[in-house]
Amino acid sequence: MLILTDAPPRPSRAPDTRPHVVVIGSGFGGLAAAVRLGARGWRVTVLERLDQPGGRARVFRQDGFTFDAGPTIVTAPFLFEELWALAGRRLADDVTLVPCDPFYRIRFDDGTVFACSGDAAAMRAEVARLSPADLDGYERYMRLSAETCRIGFEELGHVPFGRFTDMLRVAPDLIRLRAWQSVHATVARHVRDPRLRIALSFHPLLIGGNPFAASAVYCLIAALERRWGVHYAMGGTGALVRGLAGLIARQGGTLRCGAEVAGITVRDRRATGVRLADGETIAAEIVVSNADSMHTYARLVPAGDRRRWTDRKLARTRTSMGLFVWYFGTRRRYDEVGHHTILLGPRYRDLLADIFTRKRLATDVSIYLHRPTATDPALAPPGCDAFYALAPVPNLDSGTDWSAEAEPFRQMIARRLSSTLLPGLEREVVTSRVLTPRDFAADYLAPRGAGFGLEPVLTQSAWFRPHNVSEEIAGLYLVGAGTHPGAGLPGVLCSAKVLDTVVPDVAPV
Repeated sequence: MLILTDAPPRPSRAPDTRPHVVVIGSGFGGLAAAVRLGARGWRVTVLERLDQPGGRARVFRQDGFTFDAGPTIVTAPFLFEELWALAGRRLADDVTLVPCDPFYRIRFDDGTVFACSGDAAAMRAEVARLSPADLDGYERYMRLSAETCRIGFEELGHVPFGRFTDMLRVAPDLIRLRAWQSVHATVARHVRDPRLRIALSFHPLLIGGNPFAASAVYCLIAALERRWGVHYAMGGTGALVRGLAGLIARQGGTLRCGAEVAGITVRDRRATGVRLADGETIAAEIVVSNADSMHTYARLVPAGDRRRWTDRKLARTRTSMGLFVWYFGTRRRYDEVGHHTILLGPRYRDLLADIFTRKRLATDVSIYLHRPTATDPALAPPGCDAFYALAPVPNLDSGTDWSAEAEPFRQMIARRLSSTLLPGLEREVVTSRVLTPRDFAADYLAPRGAGFGLEPVLTQSAWFRPHNVSEEIAGLYLVGAGTHPGAGLPGVLCSAKVLDTVVPDVAPV
């Protein structure tokens, strides 16, 4: 069906003869790609298999509560501002972004709390409170993070890596930044306190990576947050989805939900459109896939047209961890709890090894707790709070039977929260739902139920990732977490920005 927006009705006119692009999937990468291509004169059709746009950023509403299903941390808001400007509007016309201060609080298992913010003086004070001897090392690390951000995000985040020479061109910078080392190893070179090492190295988990394996390139996240801040969209992240859908409609594009793409049609190794699960075919000059890159190649591109991303190669790729997400509402408010809290368990490195290496479901847990009603009470009934608790878990390679394990795991999270941040939680919950890696596989067609697609290690970054311009067939482009530059809102928005460079302009009609 067609998603209706508040866009003004278009006057009756002759058939639209602009060149046509089909965008598969309406996650942030697909929506951003649609806006960018629409601004350049393409006629855009976005196809979404779920009943609402957003993909992982869809919205759940139940019992008077509103829950963002996925992304909750908005960084680099200028990337959204660019999209609204391309459509002739201001972001503030449709969405209100408010800064979070602090960005988040990290609560260690011993009860110590470290507040992360964009205030340099406040951060120095936090570091000094935990480990005065590490102040100089912390400052050196932040200078390294800023340099890594300048190169890895500002200079290269929107640049295509379609040729191996593109990788060779940046090799001197990668060597200078010791990109082969892990984020944690890089942090450990600068500070000695184990709590600071965790606080400064956990960021890869936000994009599906293991801090002990993710390339030091991802040290850029700390500086990215400091420079542009961490923000919240009033009404939830879904407000950004609705706003982008409105931009597409204003540009004359179409967004269809309940439209599952079963395959990309190909003639002479060139994409010619898509075939839907119900048999309908839609012709297009080009196709942009915001579906998971592994799903795109394994399920949508005919096997006979694949040379690099064969089934064998796809089977050897490393995917990110899985996610267990518990959405719940309480009959009371917990006003002492901030918007974003990271609640660490008794183990750090060993828990990550269980998740990423041993692939077994642990009996302890670390949790990211999102309480949007700290900023936006309208997401819950009066006097109530809305939360989600996200725990990294092994992906489906673990063989975990989530039909049996989901409820005991949820109960473990509830006990942990009740004994720390949310006293008496079990008797206060009035609405509840969970997502497991099995749901990520079923709802988002995520291979192995991975939460973020490919794991962000050096050998799966930049040129080594599936390219924004398909290596297999002409006229196919990839956006989203599974292509360059990677997961996270800045990454998927930049993947759409790459299209400005690689998709040809259309001739005026």
